[in-house]
Order: sequence, then structure tokens, then C-alpha cells
Amino acid sequence: MQHGKYRFIVGFLALPLIVYGVFVISPFVQAFQISMTDWSGLVGTAEFVGLDNFAKLWESDDFWNALRHNVYMLALVPVVTLALGLFFAFMLNVGGRRRKNEVVTGVAGSKLYKFVFFFPQVISITIIAVIWFNIYNPDPDDGMLNSFLGAVGLDGLQNSWLGEKSLALWCISAVMVWGHVGFFVVLFSAAMASIPRDIYEAALLDGASRFHTFFRITLPLLWDTVQTGWVYMGIIALDAFALVQIMSVNMGGPDGATDVMPLRLYLTAFRDSQFGYAAAMGVAMLIVTMTFAVLTMRFARRERIEY
Repeated sequence: MQHGKYRFIVGFLALPLIVYGVFVISPFVQAFQISMTDWSGLVGTAEFVGLDNFAKLWESDDFWNALRHNVYMLALVPVVTLALGLFFAFMLNVGGRRRKNEVVTGVAGSKLYKFVFFFPQVISITIIAVIWFNIYNPDPDDGMLNSFLGAVGLDGLQNSWLGEKSLALWCISAVMVWGHVGFFVVLFSAAMASIPRDIYEAALLDGASRFHTFFRITLPLLWDTVQTGWVYMGIIALDAFALVQIMSVNMGGPDGATDVMPLRLYLTAFRDSQFGYAAAMGVAMLIVTMTFAVLTMRFARRERIEY
């Protein structure tokens, strides 16, 4: 009877595990293999070079420049995105004024606001990049942002935005925040809906302010969700390929100011035909991403609160 149960379980798991191994695990293994060669993308051109690609990567100023930009985005984008998501979710679910027979309620029109916040999630990242590329257009007549600043008399704030070396990366980071904050508003709203209203009502009746309610009740009870969101948003910040490729000047410009690791990998492989070297970059990206995820899950861990 016991053996029959195991055969039944294995029968159901075998096919999914095989598919996962072929389409997920196998590419990772192949990437490690290719990173040890000088493969140019053509059949029969690969020769084993050992760790030469990794040594070259270690000495590459372009790679470290791209990695530094990814680290900047990793430090900024998840913090701002999750903070805004938590704030808006709190206001839409708990931050409204008291109404008749309701001690805890969200702001008026909260359902409409949730739809508006989530709307960027249903738009392709390519379309988002094209929209914001045109918004940042430096032409005062065609660029929406510069046109608006001129219309309200703030001509001194008009800029070339994506063409300005000191601003380009932060302009793209702002688009990344705008495109993902709505997802976390809905995610955190769903998590807040599972918190018993009695806890909020007791706190408010005892005179707790919205500020203390958020930091003493909402945030601790949502910490597992925040932790998962931090990892998810961090991985997105370490990617940023589509936005940078479409929005930046000459893919990574001006003067390498928006270069990121995935774009550097793409250019190395498909423009320079150095697939072995690009695979080494991919392995380095995997190590950085896994290190970030492990450290986040390790140091952001807190004692689980039951309610």
C-alpha cells in the first residue's frame, strides 16, 4: 500500500520535474559550460579557455560600471516602490476617516484608486518604455515633461533628462517605480484584508494614531509579504534590460551612464559575438542575484506573528 502511494506521487511529479530540468536547470548548466569557452555563436568554434573569461570580466571597467548602476538601482528602486506601495495600500484600506458604524475604513473611492494604480501592470513594459521616452523628450514642443514645465513657468527646470549623464539613470529608475508600485498596492491590500479588523478597531479606540497603527500593527503583520516583495523587486532592479535598451541614448548612454549588466551581456553576445564571455557575465549575474536573495531572506527574517 505504501509503495503504491509513492508510485502514484512519482507518477504525477515525474513529468513536471523532467520539464523543469530540461527547460530551467539545463540552461543554467549550459551557461556554466559556455562560460568556460571562447564560443562566438557559430557551430564548431568553441575552444575551452577555463576561467579566462572570468579573469577578463574581473578586469573589465565596462562590467564594473554596469554592475555599479545595478547596485544603485537595487538600493533605490525596491525601497521607494515598496514604501509607496505600503503607504497607498494603507490609505486605501485603513487610512480613511471614520464613518457611521465603521471605525476602520479606507479613503473614499478606494476601489477606483486600486484600478488606477494597477493599470500600468496590464501595459507591456515595451509600451511603458516608449511612453516615458516620449515624455522625457527634451524638445519643449514634443516632450510632455518639458512642455508642462514651460506651461507652468518653470522653464529653468527643463532638461534633456535621458540625455543628461547625471539624470538618465534616475529617470529610468523613476519609470521602474511607476510601473511596479501598483502591483504592490494590490498585493499589500490583499494582505491587509486578511488582518482582523478588531485589531485596528481596538488600537484606534485606545487612541492610537494612523502613524502608530501602521508601524505597530500593519507593518509587522505584513512583514513576510514585504520580505517577498523586496526580493522580487530587487531582481527586477538587477534586470532593467527592456527599459534601458529602449529609453537610453545609444543603449546604455550617454557615455555609459545607464549601462546595466543585462544590457552589457546582450551587447557582448549579439553585437560583439562573444557568447562565451557573455555567458560568464550571466554566471556573474546569477551569483549577484542569488547573493542578494539569500542575504535579504536571512537578515530580513523576523519572528512570525500569528493572528
